[in-house]
Amino acid sequence: MEKEIEKNKNKEEREIVIPGMQIGKIVDGKPGRGTFRKGNGIYSSKLGIREERSGYINVIPLSGVYDPGVGDVVIGIIEEIRRSFWMVDIDAPHLATLHTSEVPWEIDFGATQDYLNYKDMIIAKVLFINEVKEVHLSMLDKNLRKIEGGNVIKVQPSKVPRIIGKNGSMVSLLRKYTGCWIFIGQNGLVWLKGSLDGIRCVTEAIKIIQEEATSIGLTQKMDEWLKERAEVVE
Repeated sequence: MEKEIEKNKNKEEREIVIPGMQIGKIVDGKPGRGTFRKGNGIYSSKLGIREERSGYINVIPLSGVYDPGVGDVVIGIIEEIRRSFWMVDIDAPHLATLHTSEVPWEIDFGATQDYLNYKDMIIAKVLFINEVKEVHLSMLDKNLRKIEGGNVIKVQPSKVPRIIGKNGSMVSLLRKYTGCWIFIGQNGLVWLKGSLDGIRCVTEAIKIIQEEATSIGLTQKMDEWLKERAEVVE
């Protein structure tokens, strides 16, 4: 029994790593974000939390702005409108570009503002990043859209994996007990739709998750915390 408890604790705990620390081998997975390869080893290039996802070993920075990666699904804010594209704030060091060829509408040249205007919010995917680190977005995929209604809050990008949880376990709890629609962008922006009480509860819960992201037993703790508040939310 004690061994099983210890095993579960190890699964829950998030390993903090430092630059230059070996965090895996090529046989364990591919070097991902925040890492580099040396020989057969995979090493951390950042101070952060070790994560394994889709066959890659990554390091999620403990702090700092969002570091875009191809395939990331993000929430963006329209900041500039041009004749054939928009410039979008995705909370990265520089604005991203969204061309009219990458949206689900047929747009006449120069009519961009009829579809997405200043400060409109969208869900988009990082399509590619060029050699000078310019980020290009696309809305041509399932569930990518213009955001209508609800509230958007900001969290630390490094805490997004913990808020989602392993196989979506944490965000599933939040949805279950609050009845809210929750979309978490990998850039740290979160879209919430639901009752006022539900949104307040989610916001408070996310604050706790961020503060205790590396603690052991957090999913069970949040389950109990949310269960106590479920009647109030309903």
